[in-house]
This record gives sequence, structure tokens and C-alpha cells, in this order.
Amino acid sequence: MPTVLRSGPYRVYFHSHELNELPHVHVDRDDQSAKFWLESMRLARNRGFGAVDLRRIRSILWAHQAQLLEAWHGYFESQAG
Repeated sequence: MPTVLRSGPYRVYFHSHELNELPHVHVDRDDQSAKFWLESMRLARNRGFGAVDLRRIRSILWAHQAQLLEAWHGYFESQAG
């Protein structure tokens, strides 16, 4: 589970076995977790985050979208070949 970003209390990462899904990241803080699709920044799943945290997380992800997509494609392209 490569960590691709840490911002404040949030850890942003992806699972190495999710090659067949569209680019996305998981975000954890303590026992809370969310999943966001990177191209649309739509929330795919939320477990425990409140609305304020989700807005903050989305803002962080938008600010780093290019970096996160580059990390996703770089990682999975290296795994495929």
C-alpha cells in the first residue's frame, strides 16, 4: 500500500492490487477512511469522516491531483511490465 501523500493528519495511498480499477486513492485518519476517484474527485466510499473533513480532503486532493495521477500511473505501469 504505497503512501503517496501525507497532509496534516491524513494519509493518502492506494492498494497495490487495484490495477483494474480507475485511478483512485484511499485517505485514512485514525479509524476513518474514504476513497476518492482521482479524475473526478468524486467520493466513492466514506467510513466515518464528517462533511468538514471530506471537503478538506477533497481540497487537498485537488491541489495534488497531477502528482497523485502521476504516482498512480507510474506505479501500475511499472507493475504491468
